[in-house]
Amino acid sequence: MGRGKLRIYLGAAPGVGKTYAMLSEAHRRVERGSDCAVGFVEHHGRPRTEVMLHGLEQVPRRQLRYRGAEFTEMDVDAVLARRPAIALVDELAHTNVPGSRNAKRWQDVEELLRAGIDVVSTVNIQHLESLGDVVESITGVRQRETVPDEVVRRADQIELVDMSPQALRRRMAHGNIYQPDKVDAALSNYFRPGNLTALRELALLWVADRADEYLQQYRGEHGIRSTWQARERIVVGLTGGPEGRTLIRRASRMAAKGSGSEILAVYIARSDGLTSASPKELAVQRTLVEDLGGTFHHVIGDNIPDALLAFARGVNATQIVLGSSRRKAWQYVFGPGVGATVARDSGPDLDVHIVTHEEVARGRGLPVVRSAARLGRPRIIAGWIVGILLPALLAVLLTHVNADPGLANEMLLFLSLTVAAALLGGLWPALASAAFGSLLLNYFFAPPVHRFTVSDPKNIVAIAVFFGVAVSVASVVDLAARRTHQAARLRAESEILSFLAGSVLRGETTLDALLERVRETFAMESVALLERTSDVDPWRRAGSVGPHPVGRPEEADVDMPIGDDMALALSGRVLPAEDRRVLGAFAAQAAVVLDRQRLVGEAEEARRLAEGNRIRTALLAAVSHDLRTPLASIKASVSSLRSDDVDWSEEDRAELLEGIEDGADRLDHLVGNLLDMSRLQTGTVTPLIREIDLDEVVPMALGGVPEDSVLLDVPETLPMVAVDPGLLERSVANVVENAVKYSPAGERVLVRASHLGDRVEVRVVDRGPGVPDEAKDRIFAPFQRHGDAPRGAGVGLGLAVARGFAEAMDGTLAAEDTPGGGLTMVLTLRAATRDSGPERAAPDDAGPAGADDGVPARGGDGVPARGGDGVPARGGADTDAAGCGADPDPADPDPVRQKAGPQ
Repeated sequence: MGRGKLRIYLGAAPGVGKTYAMLSEAHRRVERGSDCAVGFVEHHGRPRTEVMLHGLEQVPRRQLRYRGAEFTEMDVDAVLARRPAIALVDELAHTNVPGSRNAKRWQDVEELLRAGIDVVSTVNIQHLESLGDVVESITGVRQRETVPDEVVRRADQIELVDMSPQALRRRMAHGNIYQPDKVDAALSNYFRPGNLTALRELALLWVADRADEYLQQYRGEHGIRSTWQARERIVVGLTGGPEGRTLIRRASRMAAKGSGSEILAVYIARSDGLTSASPKELAVQRTLVEDLGGTFHHVIGDNIPDALLAFARGVNATQIVLGSSRRKAWQYVFGPGVGATVARDSGPDLDVHIVTHEEVARGRGLPVVRSAARLGRPRIIAGWIVGILLPALLAVLLTHVNADPGLANEMLLFLSLTVAAALLGGLWPALASAAFGSLLLNYFFAPPVHRFTVSDPKNIVAIAVFFGVAVSVASVVDLAARRTHQAARLRAESEILSFLAGSVLRGETTLDALLERVRETFAMESVALLERTSDVDPWRRAGSVGPHPVGRPEEADVDMPIGDDMALALSGRVLPAEDRRVLGAFAAQAAVVLDRQRLVGEAEEARRLAEGNRIRTALLAAVSHDLRTPLASIKASVSSLRSDDVDWSEEDRAELLEGIEDGADRLDHLVGNLLDMSRLQTGTVTPLIREIDLDEVVPMALGGVPEDSVLLDVPETLPMVAVDPGLLERSVANVVENAVKYSPAGERVLVRASHLGDRVEVRVVDRGPGVPDEAKDRIFAPFQRHGDAPRGAGVGLGLAVARGFAEAMDGTLAAEDTPGGGLTMVLTLRAATRDSGPERAAPDDAGPAGADDGVPARGGDGVPARGGDGVPARGGADTDAAGCGADPDPADPDPVRQKAGPQ
């Protein structure tokens, strides 16, 4: 009998619908005539899941009694006796109640598979054994229920069930996953958007890795010997031409096919500085490759193929992407081109991709710009070879040819070599070629031969004319080459200056970015902008890039003065005179950028001063109204008490004294907030951080509100927090007072604390009118009161002070909507380090309530909710047997007292 097939629905997070997907698959198979039965599926009170169970045969469960409680588990014997073709078994990572046939449900599934029964099961990504530590670091919850990765890997089919974090949170808020009383806690703990996004990424990467394994297995079965690397590094060679965008996008598509692939775009510039590549186009391509998740590199090298291959091997690249040559057909006489050379020299370790594009064979455009006196060593050597060696070879060849072409034709052949020498190496190789060719013509071809004399005067004239024509042609060719290079250089300069001026005027360039552009353009090691206040003061660096920037213009290889008290200093090499024109433009723009940055700083200072003036104006308004009101009340009550005309009763005196006390309290509160805001505005708040328990501070912060207006839930099992107790008390007090102020009559404000990773949260939940999203940040600004706040509601400093104090303690304060209506203030604090004191971790049963609940199942007093026999209360979506599905804790004598963890 063959082994059954296993299909697993892998959930990216609790509540994404893996059980629903499994039941939908079962209905499809039943409709096709398959024999399908439910071994174990728990709907957890979800109506839609419960409806999906209708019409499916369910094998009766096995009843188990443990420590006075009744539990149900899958009856493996009953399923084996029923022997369906397909068995549905939910929650593969579930731990069975002690006394079951097997300790783990995946072991039950293994029995069914060995019996030849196909099984469809479900599991969440966080329950894979290898991901336990990762999930704990993300969510702060240690998963006790796990399944070995190998069990899931052996599945014949794995289908990912996924949902966006926003959609999953909406499902949660609508009550489609948990009961309403658990929604708040779940959304604020396990089901945070960040947690759900991280779990989703884990699931996608894990499934992608499994696809790689299946592909390797397929290759082995079909005898494919080549291997595929798990990580690819793709180098894109850019020329600065418009085809670069096509190459980058093509490389991005190639990288998207492999997990963890990396894109590195590289532009090779010659060491002589300016090039004909468009700086604007390079900037666009740099932005494009960075937007696609890659990196841009600027490399100096005279030999493009060698520099590109050296870079690729230096970064351990596996592939190189190049564009088809833009050269026309006749231009290939000068060489095979960069693409062909790189492909030839890449070797077996590098794959070279030549990508076609719209610019193919449209011409290379202007030649690479460089000084005519510096054609590069390879060009100069080639010019001397053509001018000296080839005429000698030509003379040997012509002397051994039987047919005599005639002196005129021989002169034309030598003249062509002189022209070629001028094109390659410039004027001097051409002049040498003309002189050497004249000597060869005289010695080998002008009678008398093999002598440096000429018998016929006509031949003397012919050789002289040849030399003159050769020198003239060489001069003209060299001059044309110089003018071509100069034109290309001017074009490159104009594009650089145009782009530079536009970017600076638009404010797109910072000083460091501009100096980096100078360094790249002129191939320098470092660039520094120096300034001084007067001729006698020392120089100081206003900005610099590159290693070891100079501190004085005298120390630089190149310095460009900018007025009397500023200079641009470059180190690396001496620039030719023609480069200083562009460098001067860069220097002027650097001064403009520096001035603009300082103006921006001054504008920011002016803005702060204006904000201070606004706050002072608001303070005056507060003093004139909000502070004046309690003073007037106090003054009136005191005047009444001191009046001799009225005989006040004891009740009246008590009432007047109470009014004085209330006014004084209000006045003290307003003055305290004003002083606190003043300290925050001036930056004089210095928190004294120490480790303390929340339950020592939070209750003290509730002294200013009625006793029956707040419901407090601060578990004693929370870790200590590193805070300033005084600042924390004031922050919590302001937030709670604000929540009580806006809560409807009879509605209590909930103050709940929870622990997640290295942070502790204090959530203040009210059921008031709430605040729209666009105003959630504005309510934390000083002197802001949202909407139609009642008179006497204060000057609008409470929340501003609370957030300021929270941020001073390395915490945060944010506003969220309360599910069902209202506003929730979330105060996030830093938990104390674990080695600072005794371990204060939550007990095992303080974890997520049930397998699908990411929050502790607690009673109203903040302790874990339990049944009457001490067994954890049953809850959550995918758990059964009251959370007893966890692995027994060796430190706990009760094996049932475990945390089930989300499923």
